Amino acid sequence: MSTVLFAAGCAAQATESEPLRLSRQYFADNNIAAAQGPQAQQEFFRRTQHPDFLGQNCELGETTVEIDPASSTLRPDPEFAPDGIRPRGDIWAIGVEVTTRMADSITGHQIGSLHLVLLDGRMHGFAPCPAR
Repeated sequence: MSTVLFAAGCAAQATESEPLRLSRQYFADNNIAAAQGPQAQQEFFRRTQHPDFLGQNCELGETTVEIDPASSTLRPDPEFAPDGIRPRGDIWAIGVEVTTRMADSITGHQIGSLHLVLLDGRMHGFAPCPAR
């Protein structure tokens, strides 16, 4: 009897949290846009920019940004306030590996963290601005 209970317990799958699911989708969509080229990625950044920071999109020219998240590092960060402004929504930080490319050449590689904000059922980001 205990074997049956043990097997049934293993069959139950833990559900993925909504912030984790949406953050994974955000990064997957980002990388798909990056693979399609600079214009597609620029549109992705415009579409996903947090609404409180819409005026802070930067043009990346011919650069694309591929982001590989370390999903296990996703954590709340309610104190995040770029330029002293706390974005509306639930703020999350996540460790990432970022690779920038121009055409087929890698122009940069960095490990750090990024912030995402869950607002109205969507995950929003902050477009990169290399000149800042």
